[in-house]
Amino acid sequence: MTEKRIQPLARDAMAYVLAGGRGSRLKELTDVRAKPAVYFGGKTRIIDFALSNALNSGIRRIGVATQYKAHSLIRHLQRGWNFFRPERNESFDILPASQRVSETQWYEGTADAVYQNIDIIEDYGVEFMVILAGDHIYKMDYESMLREHVDTGADVTVGCLEVPRMEATGFGVMHVDKEDRIVSFIEKPADPPGIPDRPDVALASMGIYVFRTKFLMEELRRDASQPGSNRDFGKDIIPHIVANGKAVAHRFSKSCVRSNFETESYWRDVGTVDAYWEANIDLTDITPELDLYDRDWPIWTYAEIKPPAKFVHDEEGRRGSAVSSLVAGDCIISGAKLRRSLIFTGARVNSFSMLDEAVVLPDCYVGRNARLTRVVIDRGVRIPEGLVVGEDPDVDARRFRLTERGVCLITQDMIDRLDT
Repeated sequence: MTEKRIQPLARDAMAYVLAGGRGSRLKELTDVRAKPAVYFGGKTRIIDFALSNALNSGIRRIGVATQYKAHSLIRHLQRGWNFFRPERNESFDILPASQRVSETQWYEGTADAVYQNIDIIEDYGVEFMVILAGDHIYKMDYESMLREHVDTGADVTVGCLEVPRMEATGFGVMHVDKEDRIVSFIEKPADPPGIPDRPDVALASMGIYVFRTKFLMEELRRDASQPGSNRDFGKDIIPHIVANGKAVAHRFSKSCVRSNFETESYWRDVGTVDAYWEANIDLTDITPELDLYDRDWPIWTYAEIKPPAKFVHDEEGRRGSAVSSLVAGDCIISGAKLRRSLIFTGARVNSFSMLDEAVVLPDCYVGRNARLTRVVIDRGVRIPEGLVVGEDPDVDARRFRLTERGVCLITQDMIDRLDT
Protein backbone atom coordinates (compact mmCIF):
# COMPACT_ATOMS: atom_id res chain seq x y z
CA MET A 1 0.00 0.00 0.00
CA THR A 2 1.40 3.37 -1.04
CA GLU A 3 2.02 5.76 1.86
CA LYS A 4 0.00 8.95 1.55
CA ARG A 5 2.25 11.96 1.00
CA ILE A 6 1.82 14.72 3.56
CA GLN A 7 1.46 18.10 1.85
CA PRO A 8 3.61 20.80 3.47
CA LEU A 9 1.39 23.22 5.35
CA ALA A 10 3.63 26.09 4.29
CA ARG A 11 2.30 25.87 0.73
CA ASP A 12 -1.13 26.87 2.04
CA ALA A 13 0.17 29.68 4.25
CA MET A 14 0.88 33.37 3.89
CA ALA A 15 3.73 35.05 5.75
CA TYR A 16 2.80 38.56 6.82
CA VAL A 17 5.82 40.58 7.92
CA LEU A 18 5.31 43.60 10.17
CA ALA A 19 8.04 45.99 9.04
CA GLY A 20 6.72 49.41 9.96
CA GLY A 21 8.70 50.00 13.14
CA ARG A 22 11.10 52.90 13.53
CA GLY A 23 13.64 51.29 15.85
CA SER A 24 14.44 54.51 17.69
CA ARG A 25 17.03 52.83 19.95
CA LEU A 26 19.28 52.51 16.89
CA LYS A 27 19.51 56.31 17.00
CA GLU A 28 20.81 57.90 13.79
CA LEU A 29 20.89 54.55 11.94
CA THR A 30 17.11 54.84 11.61
CA ASP A 31 16.94 58.55 10.79
CA VAL A 32 16.45 57.78 7.10
CA ARG A 33 15.32 54.13 7.15
CA ALA A 34 13.09 51.80 9.15
CA LYS A 35 14.76 49.28 11.44
CA PRO A 36 14.00 46.29 9.13
CA ALA A 37 15.90 48.12 6.35
CA VAL A 38 19.08 48.56 8.41
CA TYR A 39 22.09 46.81 6.88
CA PHE A 40 23.43 43.66 8.53
CA GLY A 41 26.14 41.07 7.96
CA GLY A 42 28.03 42.60 5.05
CA LYS A 43 25.42 42.51 2.28
CA THR A 44 21.94 41.87 3.71
CA ARG A 45 19.25 43.86 5.53
CA ILE A 46 17.63 42.85 8.81
CA ILE A 47 14.30 42.02 7.12
CA ASP A 48 16.00 39.50 4.82
CA PHE A 49 16.16 37.00 7.70
CA ALA A 50 12.38 36.79 8.26
CA LEU A 51 11.75 36.77 4.50
CA SER A 52 14.40 34.09 3.88
CA ASN A 53 12.96 31.96 6.68
CA ALA A 54 9.56 32.13 4.99
CA LEU A 55 10.96 31.30 1.56
CA ASN A 56 13.18 28.47 2.83
CA SER A 57 10.24 27.07 4.82
CA GLY A 58 8.24 26.70 1.62
CA ILE A 59 5.92 29.70 1.98
CA ARG A 60 5.24 31.28 -1.40
CA ARG A 61 2.82 34.05 -0.47
CA ILE A 62 4.35 36.95 1.44
CA GLY A 63 3.06 40.38 2.45
CA VAL A 64 5.16 43.13 4.03
CA ALA A 65 3.45 45.95 5.91
CA THR A 66 5.54 49.13 5.91
CA GLN A 67 5.03 52.54 7.50
CA TYR A 68 7.90 54.54 9.02
CA LYS A 69 10.37 56.03 6.48
CA ALA A 70 9.73 53.14 4.16
CA HIS A 71 11.41 54.26 0.93
CA SER A 72 14.74 52.50 1.55
CA LEU A 73 12.93 49.33 2.62
CA ILE A 74 10.50 49.35 -0.32
CA ARG A 75 13.33 49.94 -2.79
CA HIS A 76 15.24 46.99 -1.33
CA LEU A 77 12.17 44.72 -1.51
CA GLN A 78 11.47 45.72 -5.10
CA ARG A 79 15.06 45.00 -6.14
CA GLY A 80 15.74 41.87 -4.13
CA TRP A 81 12.39 40.14 -3.72
CA ASN A 82 10.72 40.55 -7.10
CA PHE A 83 11.14 36.94 -8.27
CA PHE A 84 7.75 35.60 -7.12
CA ARG A 85 5.51 34.54 -10.03
CA PRO A 86 1.68 34.58 -9.96
CA GLU A 87 1.49 31.71 -12.44
CA ARG A 88 3.18 29.51 -9.81
CA ASN A 89 0.65 30.60 -7.17
CA GLU A 90 3.26 32.91 -5.65
CA SER A 91 2.85 36.50 -4.55
CA PHE A 92 4.85 39.24 -2.86
CA ASP A 93 2.89 42.29 -1.72
CA ILE A 94 4.36 45.48 -0.29
CA LEU A 95 1.63 47.04 1.83
CA PRO A 96 2.40 50.61 2.94
CA ALA A 97 0.04 52.35 5.33
CA SER A 98 -2.20 53.94 2.70
CA GLN A 99 -5.35 54.94 4.60
CA ARG A 100 -7.35 52.20 2.89
CA VAL A 101 -9.85 51.92 5.75
CA SER A 102 -10.06 55.57 6.71
CA GLU A 103 -8.75 58.78 5.13
CA THR A 104 -7.27 59.77 8.48
CA GLN A 105 -6.06 56.43 9.81
CA TRP A 106 -2.56 55.02 9.40
CA TYR A 107 -1.60 51.67 10.95
CA GLU A 108 -2.48 52.11 14.61
CA GLY A 109 -0.84 48.90 15.84
CA THR A 110 0.45 45.53 14.70
CA ALA A 111 -3.02 44.00 14.46
CA ASP A 112 -4.35 47.02 12.58
CA ALA A 113 -1.54 46.61 10.03
CA VAL A 114 -3.11 43.26 9.14
CA TYR A 115 -6.75 44.34 9.56
CA GLN A 116 -6.45 47.16 7.04
CA ASN A 117 -5.42 44.62 4.37
CA ILE A 118 -8.02 41.93 5.10
CA ASP A 119 -9.46 42.10 1.58
CA ILE A 120 -6.04 41.44 0.01
CA ILE A 121 -5.36 38.52 2.34
CA GLU A 122 -8.78 36.91 1.88
CA ASP A 123 -8.46 37.19 -1.89
CA TYR A 124 -5.57 34.69 -1.83
CA GLY A 125 -7.64 32.09 0.03
CA VAL A 126 -4.77 30.73 2.14
CA GLU A 127 -5.61 28.51 5.11
CA PHE A 128 -2.91 29.76 7.50
CA MET A 129 -1.37 33.08 8.43
CA VAL A 130 2.16 33.36 9.83
CA ILE A 131 2.60 36.79 11.40
CA LEU A 132 6.25 37.82 11.67
CA ALA A 133 8.30 40.68 13.06
CA GLY A 134 10.67 42.01 10.43
CA ASP A 135 13.43 43.20 12.74
CA HIS A 136 15.16 40.16 14.27
CA ILE A 137 18.15 38.03 13.24
CA TYR A 138 17.51 34.26 13.33
CA LYS A 139 16.98 31.14 11.21
CA MET A 140 13.73 29.24 11.72
CA ASP A 141 11.64 26.65 9.86
CA TYR A 142 8.05 27.89 10.06
CA GLU A 143 6.77 24.54 8.74
CA SER A 144 7.52 23.00 12.15
CA MET A 145 5.50 25.70 13.88
CA LEU A 146 2.62 25.30 11.44
CA ARG A 147 2.60 21.54 12.05
CA GLU A 148 2.47 22.03 15.82
CA HIS A 149 -0.37 24.53 15.39
CA VAL A 150 -2.46 21.93 13.53
CA ASP A 151 -1.51 19.01 15.79
CA THR A 152 -2.47 20.86 19.00
CA GLY A 153 -5.70 22.34 17.62
CA ALA A 154 -4.66 25.78 18.83
CA ASP A 155 -6.43 29.02 17.98
CA VAL A 156 -3.07 30.75 18.02
CA THR A 157 0.47 29.42 18.33
CA VAL A 158 3.03 31.87 19.69
CA GLY A 159 6.74 31.54 18.92
CA CYS A 160 8.72 31.76 22.18
CA LEU A 161 12.34 32.01 23.27
CA GLU A 162 13.61 30.17 26.31
CA VAL A 163 15.53 32.81 28.28
CA PRO A 164 16.88 32.98 31.84
CA ARG A 165 13.88 33.95 33.96
CA MET A 166 15.08 37.31 35.23
CA GLU A 167 16.29 38.33 31.78
CA ALA A 168 12.71 38.16 30.51
CA THR A 169 11.57 41.34 32.26
CA GLY A 170 11.72 43.31 28.99
CA PHE A 171 9.60 40.83 27.01
CA GLY A 172 6.04 39.69 26.82
CA VAL A 173 6.17 36.44 28.83
CA MET A 174 4.04 33.34 28.35
CA HIS A 175 2.95 31.55 31.53
CA VAL A 176 2.31 27.96 30.38
CA ASP A 177 1.13 24.65 31.79
CA LYS A 178 2.87 21.28 31.34
CA GLU A 179 1.55 20.95 27.77
CA ASP A 180 2.79 24.46 26.83
CA ARG A 181 -0.73 25.81 26.70
CA ILE A 182 -0.59 29.49 27.56
CA VAL A 183 -2.56 30.26 30.72
CA SER A 184 -1.62 33.92 30.92
CA PHE A 185 0.29 36.52 28.97
CA ILE A 186 2.25 39.08 30.99
CA GLU A 187 3.82 42.16 29.39
CA LYS A 188 7.28 43.01 30.81
CA PRO A 189 6.76 41.40 34.24
CA ALA A 190 8.96 42.35 37.20
CA ASP A 191 8.92 38.70 38.34
CA PRO A 192 8.53 36.51 35.21
CA PRO A 193 6.94 33.09 35.69
CA GLY A 194 9.13 30.06 34.99
CA ILE A 195 8.12 27.08 32.89
CA PRO A 196 7.07 23.82 34.58
CA ASP A 197 10.00 21.70 33.41
CA ARG A 198 12.61 24.44 33.95
CA PRO A 199 11.51 26.94 36.63
CA ASP A 200 14.65 29.07 36.13
CA VAL A 201 13.67 29.71 32.49
CA ALA A 202 10.86 31.86 31.08
CA LEU A 203 9.18 31.78 27.67
CA ALA A 204 9.46 35.19 25.98
CA SER A 205 7.37 36.07 22.93
CA MET A 206 9.24 36.35 19.62
CA GLY A 207 6.42 38.29 18.00
CA ILE A 208 5.68 35.30 15.74
CA TYR A 209 2.09 34.04 15.57
CA VAL A 210 0.33 31.32 13.58
CA PHE A 211 -3.45 31.37 12.99
CA ARG A 212 -5.94 29.78 10.70
CA THR A 213 -6.85 32.63 8.38
CA LYS A 214 -10.58 32.51 8.97
CA PHE A 215 -10.14 32.64 12.75
CA LEU A 216 -7.67 35.54 12.53
CA MET A 217 -9.97 37.57 10.31
CA GLU A 218 -12.82 37.10 12.80
CA GLU A 219 -10.57 38.20 15.67
CA LEU A 220 -9.34 41.26 13.81
CA ARG A 221 -12.88 42.36 12.99
CA ARG A 222 -13.93 41.81 16.60
CA ASP A 223 -10.99 43.81 17.89
CA ALA A 224 -11.59 46.63 15.40
CA SER A 225 -15.11 47.03 16.79
CA GLN A 226 -13.85 47.41 20.37
CA PRO A 227 -13.45 51.02 21.50
CA GLY A 228 -10.22 51.65 23.38
CA SER A 229 -8.31 48.76 21.81
CA ASN A 230 -4.64 49.33 21.01
CA ARG A 231 -5.14 47.30 17.81
CA ASP A 232 -2.08 45.30 18.80
CA PHE A 233 -1.35 41.56 18.82
CA GLY A 234 0.63 41.55 22.05
CA LYS A 235 -1.64 43.92 23.96
CA ASP A 236 -5.08 42.89 22.67
CA ILE A 237 -5.41 39.92 20.30
CA ILE A 238 -3.21 37.37 22.10
CA PRO A 239 -4.46 38.13 25.66
CA HIS A 240 -8.08 37.82 24.43
CA ILE A 241 -7.41 34.42 22.88
CA VAL A 242 -5.54 33.25 26.00
CA ALA A 243 -8.60 34.14 28.08
CA ASN A 244 -11.27 32.88 25.67
CA GLY A 245 -9.68 30.28 23.42
CA LYS A 246 -6.66 28.01 23.10
CA ALA A 247 -3.20 29.56 22.83
CA VAL A 248 -0.11 27.36 22.65
CA ALA A 249 3.56 28.29 23.03
CA HIS A 250 5.95 27.01 20.37
CA ARG A 251 9.52 26.83 21.63
CA PHE A 252 12.08 28.24 19.21
CA SER A 253 14.41 25.32 19.94
CA LYS A 254 11.96 23.01 18.12
CA SER A 255 12.24 24.84 14.80
CA CYS A 256 15.52 26.73 14.94
CA VAL A 257 17.65 25.98 11.88
CA ARG A 258 21.26 25.14 12.68
CA SER A 259 24.12 24.09 10.44
CA ASN A 260 26.79 21.65 11.61
CA PHE A 261 28.76 24.63 12.91
CA GLU A 262 25.98 26.13 15.04
CA THR A 263 25.65 24.60 18.50
CA GLU A 264 23.09 26.98 20.03
CA SER A 265 19.75 28.39 18.92
CA TYR A 266 20.60 31.85 17.55
CA TRP A 267 18.19 34.79 17.89
CA ARG A 268 19.11 38.44 18.25
CA ASP A 269 17.18 41.66 18.59
CA VAL A 270 19.74 44.11 17.22
CA GLY A 271 17.65 47.01 18.49
CA THR A 272 20.41 49.06 20.13
CA VAL A 273 23.66 50.36 18.66
CA ASP A 274 25.64 48.15 21.06
CA ALA A 275 23.64 45.02 20.17
CA TYR A 276 23.87 45.84 16.47
CA TRP A 277 27.64 46.36 16.60
CA GLU A 278 28.19 43.21 18.65
CA ALA A 279 26.09 40.96 16.38
CA ASN A 280 27.96 42.17 13.30
CA ILE A 281 31.41 41.88 14.88
CA ASP A 282 30.56 38.39 16.18
CA LEU A 283 30.37 37.27 12.54
CA THR A 284 34.14 37.74 12.28
CA ASP A 285 34.80 34.91 14.76
CA ILE A 286 36.45 31.78 13.37
CA THR A 287 33.26 29.83 14.07
CA PRO A 288 30.52 32.41 14.64
CA GLU A 289 27.31 31.56 16.45
CA LEU A 290 25.39 32.50 13.29
CA ASP A 291 26.47 30.61 10.16
CA LEU A 292 25.88 32.79 7.10
CA TYR A 293 27.65 30.22 4.93
CA ASP A 294 24.93 27.57 5.38
CA ARG A 295 23.98 26.60 1.83
CA ASP A 296 21.02 24.57 3.06
CA TRP A 297 19.36 27.70 4.50
CA PRO A 298 20.57 30.68 2.46
CA ILE A 299 19.79 34.27 3.42
CA TRP A 300 18.33 35.81 0.28
CA THR A 301 18.84 39.48 -0.50
CA TYR A 302 19.36 41.97 -3.30
CA ALA A 303 22.49 40.72 -5.08
CA GLU A 304 24.25 43.75 -6.49
CA ILE A 305 26.40 43.30 -9.59
CA LYS A 306 29.75 44.45 -8.24
CA PRO A 307 33.44 43.63 -8.85
CA PRO A 308 35.38 41.58 -6.28
CA ALA A 309 37.04 43.09 -3.22
CA LYS A 310 40.61 44.24 -3.83
CA PHE A 311 43.66 44.56 -1.55
CA VAL A 312 46.56 46.61 -2.89
CA HIS A 313 50.08 47.77 -1.96
CA ASP A 314 52.67 45.44 -0.52
CA GLU A 315 55.34 47.46 1.19
CA GLU A 316 56.32 47.84 4.80
CA GLY A 317 53.80 50.05 6.65
CA ARG A 318 51.54 50.24 3.61
CA ARG A 319 50.05 46.83 3.00
CA GLY A 320 46.38 46.21 2.23
CA SER A 321 45.33 43.46 4.64
CA ALA A 322 42.39 42.12 6.62
CA VAL A 323 42.57 39.72 9.58
CA SER A 324 39.47 38.04 11.04
CA SER A 325 37.30 40.31 8.91
CA LEU A 326 34.46 40.16 6.39
CA VAL A 327 34.92 42.33 3.29
CA ALA A 328 32.11 42.63 0.72
CA GLY A 329 32.42 43.14 -3.03
CA ASP A 330 33.55 46.39 -4.63
CA CYS A 331 35.74 47.26 -1.63
CA ILE A 332 39.29 48.48 -2.13
CA ILE A 333 41.59 48.16 0.87
CA SER A 334 44.48 50.31 -0.32
CA GLY A 335 47.47 50.03 1.97
CA ALA A 336 45.26 49.87 5.07
CA LYS A 337 44.88 47.31 7.87
CA LEU A 338 41.62 45.78 9.04
CA ARG A 339 41.25 43.67 12.16
CA ARG A 340 38.04 42.00 13.29
CA SER A 341 35.98 44.31 11.11
CA LEU A 342 32.96 43.96 8.82
CA ILE A 343 33.03 46.07 5.67
CA PHE A 344 29.96 46.41 3.45
CA THR A 345 29.85 46.86 -0.32
CA GLY A 346 31.68 49.69 -2.02
CA ALA A 347 34.00 50.88 0.76
CA ARG A 348 37.33 52.58 0.08
CA VAL A 349 39.91 52.39 2.88
CA ASN A 350 43.06 54.34 2.09
CA SER A 351 46.73 53.98 2.92
CA PHE A 352 48.12 53.92 6.44
CA SER A 353 44.62 53.69 8.00
CA MET A 354 43.78 51.14 10.68
CA LEU A 355 40.29 49.79 11.41
CA ASP A 356 39.76 47.65 14.51
CA GLU A 357 36.33 46.17 15.35
CA ALA A 358 34.69 48.45 12.81
CA VAL A 359 31.30 48.01 11.15
CA VAL A 360 31.42 50.06 7.94
CA LEU A 361 28.17 50.35 5.98
CA PRO A 362 28.06 50.61 2.16
CA ASP A 363 29.87 53.21 0.07
CA CYS A 364 32.00 54.70 2.85
CA TYR A 365 35.36 56.37 2.27
CA VAL A 366 38.13 56.30 4.85
CA GLY A 367 40.92 58.79 4.29
CA ARG A 368 44.61 58.18 4.88
CA ASN A 369 46.07 57.79 8.37
CA ALA A 370 42.67 57.32 10.06
CA ARG A 371 42.54 55.11 13.17
CA LEU A 372 39.04 53.82 13.93
CA THR A 373 38.30 51.45 16.82
CA ARG A 374 34.89 50.08 17.92
CA VAL A 375 32.84 52.11 15.45
CA VAL A 376 29.70 51.85 13.37
CA ILE A 377 29.94 54.09 10.29
CA ASP A 378 26.67 54.90 8.52
CA ARG A 379 26.27 54.54 4.77
CA GLY A 380 28.14 56.95 2.53
CA VAL A 381 30.20 58.62 5.26
CA ARG A 382 33.52 60.18 4.22
CA ILE A 383 36.05 59.85 7.02
CA PRO A 384 38.65 62.65 6.77
CA GLU A 385 42.37 62.02 6.76
CA GLY A 386 43.92 61.46 10.14
CA LEU A 387 40.68 61.07 12.10
CA VAL A 388 41.16 59.11 15.33
CA VAL A 389 38.15 57.49 17.02
CA GLY A 390 38.07 55.02 19.89
CA GLU A 391 41.11 56.15 21.86
CA ASP A 392 39.73 59.07 23.93
CA PRO A 393 36.11 58.56 25.08
CA ASP A 394 35.70 62.18 26.21
CA VAL A 395 36.63 63.48 22.77
CA ASP A 396 34.49 60.84 21.06
CA ALA A 397 31.43 61.72 23.16
CA ARG A 398 31.67 65.38 22.14
CA ARG A 399 31.87 64.58 18.43
CA PHE A 400 29.90 61.40 17.87
CA ARG A 401 27.25 59.11 19.38
CA LEU A 402 29.09 57.17 22.10
CA THR A 403 27.24 54.21 23.60
CA GLU A 404 27.43 52.78 27.11
CA ARG A 405 29.82 50.09 25.88
CA GLY A 406 32.13 52.57 24.18
CA VAL A 407 30.99 52.06 20.58
CA CYS A 408 30.96 55.20 18.39
CA LEU A 409 28.22 55.68 15.81
CA ILE A 410 29.40 58.05 13.07
CA THR A 411 27.19 59.76 10.49
CA GLN A 412 28.00 62.27 7.77
CA ASP A 413 26.23 65.06 9.66
CA MET A 414 28.56 64.43 12.61
CA ILE A 415 31.59 64.56 10.32
CA ASP A 416 30.37 67.79 8.73
CA ARG A 417 30.06 69.41 12.16
CA LEU A 418 33.75 68.76 12.85
CA ASP A 419 34.58 71.64 10.51
CA THR A 420 32.25 74.16 12.15
